[in-house]
Amino acid sequence: MESMGGLKRSHTCNDLRAPNVGEEVTLMGWVMRRRDHGGVIFIDLRDRWGLTQVVFNPVFNEEVHEKAHSLRSEWVLAVRGKVEKRPEGMTNPNLTTGEIEVMVDELRILNTSLTPPFPLDEESEISDNLRLKYRYLDLRRLDMAANLIMRHEACQAIRAHLNTQNFLEVETPILTRSTPEGARDYLVPSRVNPGRFYALPQSPQLFKQLLMVAGMDRYYQIVKCFRDEDLRADRQPEFTQIDMELSFVEEEDIYGITEGMIASLFKATRGIDLQPPFPRMTYAEATDRFGTDRPDIRFALELVSLTDIVRDCGFKVFQTVAAKGGMVKSLNAKGCADFSRKDLDDLTEYVGQFGAKGLAWVKVKQGGEWQSPIAKFFTDAERSNMATTLGAEEGDLLFFVADQPTIVQQSLAELRLELGRRLGLVDKSTFQFVWVTDFPLLEYDNDEKRHVAVHHPFTAAKEEDIGLLLSEPGKVRSRAYDLVLNGIEIGGGSIRIHQKDMQERMFTALSISPAEAKEKFDFLLKALELGAPPHGGIAFGLDRLMMILAGKDSIRDVIAFPKTQKATCPLTEAPAKAERKQLTELSLRPDWD
Repeated sequence: MESMGGLKRSHTCNDLRAPNVGEEVTLMGWVMRRRDHGGVIFIDLRDRWGLTQVVFNPVFNEEVHEKAHSLRSEWVLAVRGKVEKRPEGMTNPNLTTGEIEVMVDELRILNTSLTPPFPLDEESEISDNLRLKYRYLDLRRLDMAANLIMRHEACQAIRAHLNTQNFLEVETPILTRSTPEGARDYLVPSRVNPGRFYALPQSPQLFKQLLMVAGMDRYYQIVKCFRDEDLRADRQPEFTQIDMELSFVEEEDIYGITEGMIASLFKATRGIDLQPPFPRMTYAEATDRFGTDRPDIRFALELVSLTDIVRDCGFKVFQTVAAKGGMVKSLNAKGCADFSRKDLDDLTEYVGQFGAKGLAWVKVKQGGEWQSPIAKFFTDAERSNMATTLGAEEGDLLFFVADQPTIVQQSLAELRLELGRRLGLVDKSTFQFVWVTDFPLLEYDNDEKRHVAVHHPFTAAKEEDIGLLLSEPGKVRSRAYDLVLNGIEIGGGSIRIHQKDMQERMFTALSISPAEAKEKFDFLLKALELGAPPHGGIAFGLDRLMMILAGKDSIRDVIAFPKTQKATCPLTEAPAKAERKQLTELSLRPDWD
């Protein structure tokens, strides 16, 4: 190995173009590919910016050419040479540097490399565990580097936009106390306060509200948050939020500011001009039409309620469900009457994963005739009424689910998405935003035998529903809102409770006693009676946003060093055992060995 020998990098491996022909340049990077063509050696030299073809020709410099014979994949090089135009017919239009090559006159081998555990060209299929174990190699791949570059650009665009809107970037504590936010906290034992624990924040919620009480008016932070929960493609134990809070605002103010931020973000990272304002729909409308509060509005195929139509029909399943306060809903898969029996069985099994006990279906044949095992249970008038309500035409396939509302909504929502995928109804090149508003404030938890907050306990109720808070809490709508993109919730927030008596009423509705409220939230209640302004905020999942922008299926692809689905790090082998001495210092007495 050699030193850099005074060489200074003049360009990156993505800088050089035809106008640079004739220039003397110095490049540094890794050997991505090596090709020996009749004695002339070609190297694709790679850095985070891209590739440049460098050439070792014995006619140009025999000594350097001889040295180049030893080069192997992922060796680290410094090369100095002259930019030349590639020979006729040898240009690469798929490469930004594809018109030129560098004829090398000086070569320095800065480091060698063992054979990598996997090839680093973009086309290679690699297991996730292997990629994460050697993440520093995985990140050398240009597509992975591009994801981190885009993430950097996104953060710069976010900060630039919010700075123009009079926000202050303020850091909030990472070591705080545990508060009920819905998921498990990561706990950190205190050495100097034996038997007591910090919690890593699930969000900066209370601190950003206190910043509003402090008069900061507009706060933001791109912040790490932590939740000890089961993982999936769009979840990690530690994740990043674009967090903000504003004083003296209502919902429309927050919609406008965040839409501007999202528009700036998309322009900076993808060159896409969004057109705010984004459409809106209430929670009730979203769940009625799409079965979910995260509707993908890139395609139609909406759910239709038939409960009133089939209440007195001859099909006992529908009749019984309707009589017990359940729901019968349907969707019309246009032009799908040619689905095979296997297709129908597969879809029945699919919705069963979401609680549906069955999936009834009707094929609309020539002349509007119904072909289905359940057709005989309906009168001509009932069939006509359902067909009209569903917009059914010859060649359509109608699906029905009857059960309790939550099961019907979820199973049909998932069936809708599955049909959208199978039928190619989703235009993956489009980005469709929708605000979902007026969520329920509370929901009943059968395990805890009490009402719990749908968002969090600091969300304000709609003014016209406040009177129902203690008498009919399940009917109270909140001033909460989510922003959904292509069926994925990318952000959510609310107008907050800013008066002490209202926050205490909320705690009562949640069956939080005055003593418990004082123990956990006394600092907040004191702040609310010391001149807290009306305020509200929102937080966006940066990882999810970047996943969508990069066209990836997992947030792991847009995070530098993510965890596995078992919350482990194959690279560092974390979490790891702690030494007994460390545990003793923390006043912990482990019962495992």
